[in-house]
Amino acid sequence: MSENTTTCTVHDTRTKRLCEWTAEQLAAPDDPFDAAKAIVERLGAHLDGDIAEFGFWTPELLDDDIEPENVYLELFTPVEEVDPGAEEATSRFRHERVPTQREGEYTWAAVEGVQAGTRDSLGSLYRLTYETDGGWETIQDPLAYSVPFGAYAPAELYDIDALDTERADREYFESLGNEDEPIATSEHDGLPRVDPATNLLELHPGTASAKGSLAGLTRRYEEIARKQREGEELTPMEQNFAGYDGVQVMPIAPITEGEYQPDHFEIEGDLSDEVNEIEITTRSPNMVNWGYDIVISGFSAVNPGVLETGRPDELVDFIATLHGMPEPMRVVFDIALGHADDGAIPLLNDYFFEGPGMYGQELDYRHPTVRAILLELQRRKMNWGADGIRVDGAQDFTYWDPETEEEYHDDEYLAAMDEVTQVVAGTEYRPWMIYEDGRPWPEEDWELASTYRELIEEHPHSFQWGPVTFAHNTPAILTFWASKWWRVEELADMGDHWISGVANHDTMRRGAQVEVGEEWDATQENPYLSDTLRGTIERAYDNPASNMLMYCFLPGVPMDFTHANARAPWYFVRDTDDTWNVKVVANGAYFVDWYVTEEAFTDSEQFTRLKELGFETLDGLRDFGHTLAAMGEAVDYDLDELAPLLDATNPPLGDGPLGPGDLESYALAWMRDVAEFANLSHYEEDQDADRTAFDLRVREFRHERPWLRETLADGEVFDYRHPTDQSVVYYGCRSAPDGSEELLFVANMEGRPATVTPTELAEVSERGWEVALATPTVDVDDASEQLTLDDSEAVVFSRTI
Repeated sequence: MSENTTTCTVHDTRTKRLCEWTAEQLAAPDDPFDAAKAIVERLGAHLDGDIAEFGFWTPELLDDDIEPENVYLELFTPVEEVDPGAEEATSRFRHERVPTQREGEYTWAAVEGVQAGTRDSLGSLYRLTYETDGGWETIQDPLAYSVPFGAYAPAELYDIDALDTERADREYFESLGNEDEPIATSEHDGLPRVDPATNLLELHPGTASAKGSLAGLTRRYEEIARKQREGEELTPMEQNFAGYDGVQVMPIAPITEGEYQPDHFEIEGDLSDEVNEIEITTRSPNMVNWGYDIVISGFSAVNPGVLETGRPDELVDFIATLHGMPEPMRVVFDIALGHADDGAIPLLNDYFFEGPGMYGQELDYRHPTVRAILLELQRRKMNWGADGIRVDGAQDFTYWDPETEEEYHDDEYLAAMDEVTQVVAGTEYRPWMIYEDGRPWPEEDWELASTYRELIEEHPHSFQWGPVTFAHNTPAILTFWASKWWRVEELADMGDHWISGVANHDTMRRGAQVEVGEEWDATQENPYLSDTLRGTIERAYDNPASNMLMYCFLPGVPMDFTHANARAPWYFVRDTDDTWNVKVVANGAYFVDWYVTEEAFTDSEQFTRLKELGFETLDGLRDFGHTLAAMGEAVDYDLDELAPLLDATNPPLGDGPLGPGDLESYALAWMRDVAEFANLSHYEEDQDADRTAFDLRVREFRHERPWLRETLADGEVFDYRHPTDQSVVYYGCRSAPDGSEELLFVANMEGRPATVTPTELAEVSERGWEVALATPTVDVDDASEQLTLDDSEAVVFSRTI
């Protein structure tokens, strides 16, 4: 870029006009929420020709008696080329403070000469600043479109309209609701609403590609698309990503940062009121996180930790690539607005928070402006081009009623989320709506009492995560398929609007937390899955029988997880928490038992940080983890009490007496090592071509029979063999609504080998059945003959009616 020498000038008339418009909005409606909804759409930074408009909600300035003339918009404009994706760079910026104007609780500035960010260049960075007796304070923009250096650094003015104009999938959006639409939609209140996918693949951008980035995933799908167009065979790993018409991307909002991270925006020297050049060292955030530790501020932007270039265009490129596949794929965003990490406290004013809660801070959804901002954050995030929205933890959207002294679910807010519409490439549409709602969680009886249907009944077009998909399911444990039969039967009876499947980020995390061992009362893993713990958990979450059950027989929308498909390790990891990292690691103590083999641990490229801390053997690492979990629970993870207790066990950790700092170092090393261990790039060569090809064929079976999504009809059969007789055998019979096909399904879900006659089991006639699909180890021709199925073997027969 050429050197930028243009200074910024406040446009007083335009700024005054913004204040007058704000006053009109505040005076017009009877409901403060209606006024807030109108105003918040203009908050943040928006480019309009040569003028950039900046708006902030600033009630804290009124509370602190800060005069309007003492509040400035602070701008940092690069005067030389800056690579926002660079690990570290020191660059020259022009620093300016321009005056603002205030109307009520809102602060505005219209400014000429501000540089807007694009795909190729970094724009001006901005924040509010004001002087107090204690020095200069700052306010970040919670509604920013770009935060290249994280939520705690100044946001970037971004040319979002140009990005929308240049996106490669404009035609995809322009055709929604028309006869030539690339994916199916249904009319809803005069707008096209995206219809559900046939199946979904859940992705964690931080570990699903070698670079841990959206660009890395884009390259993966570009290569798959190229091969599909040219008729080339996919590699086994590529097959794990194929056979889906939708992906669900785990949260990609900016996340909290802890003391473990360096300063991502470090100003050299002091700032002054005069326009001057300064040096700033910028660092690309590379935090390790599962995605759910969000800070609300900057939610509308993309987490820079999953951007190689620091440019939000990466997200649009990823979406456009999926939309442009030979068979277009939907993109579902995982929207986590049900809480805020404690790291949000320094970023947001106090009115955002209702108080501390289970996951950090509870948000005040009843405050009209907070409510409007949260809905606007959702709208802006989805406007990157998402086809669907998964609302994380919908049961957590609650409020406290002081009159009744009870907490209530804010279903009105959840309904408002459903009413938000998107506009991309000039097309207004409604996304596919998915709720994760396990109410009455966290009450003690939630596993029994949850119906997983409250929001489906309220919004019949919506979907929910079903009970077989929810967090506490552990198919690696013996009797899982027997004990969960009642939930599986519910899926058959009412699951047409449920997301199904056993493998996702949460169930795999739960599975790795299960305590196993040789003690008589230890939890018993399913010994029929494998003779090793790692083989057991891998085959539990990528299981041929359960895959065939979900895809070839039961209703709903099956969802898989990339790491399950690849039989790769997965756990919740984060290096952003200064308070609870040790507890989180202790909760995952048995991850080592389940996933880390001697071969994996001795790999010179794995667990390097833990080895540097002194863990030279796998046994030493495993034993320390178990001891940490047991002792930590006993002292409620008070590190000052915990450290001397652990020190008495002579752990491999530390050179002298063990202290809290040693435990924090261990937790940090564990998190970062496990994150690297879980990266799918390590498992490219480990894929079994026969297994991945079979899994892909199972998914294709579903796409060929979209009618399977519907709930079982009268006359259709689903049951399990009574008595179980040492194995859990599921069976059933379904018919296509048009009478064209009948399916007969039988599977040994777990247990010893089971000998059955499929037609007798389902009580159907013997004639005309042919094998439609069978697990590769099954040799069968006739549904009317005896068939012996080992654990995890299944077959589906078909006949034309």
